[in-house]
Amino acid sequence: MEEQEKKEKVNTKDLDEETLFVVSQTFKALGDPTRIRILHLLFHKEYSVNDIAENLHLRQSTVSHQLRFLKNLRLVKYRREGTTLFYSHDDEHVMNMLKQTIDHACHS
Repeated sequence: MEEQEKKEKVNTKDLDEETLFVVSQTFKALGDPTRIRILHLLFHKEYSVNDIAENLHLRQSTVSHQLRFLKNLRLVKYRREGTTLFYSHDDEHVMNMLKQTIDHACHS
């Protein structure tokens, strides 16, 4: 048991500045209701910017801005089909965390 405790202590001390920044930015992304709604929509299916805006009743410029933020954190990715970009989630870990958090919030 002591060996496991030593490993855990070492791991918590090993957080470098870049890791801390990425973790804090990920939580910042998940701290915004609009970004949560977008990620939740992308959980099972890809959507174009227009489809996201229509489904969530948001302006296209708002969706584009939020997708750019999420893309910079590698939480979403896109593929191009002609002139249309289709977005999907890009990080299973974060999507699982989001799903678990939503389940927790809905749990009564």
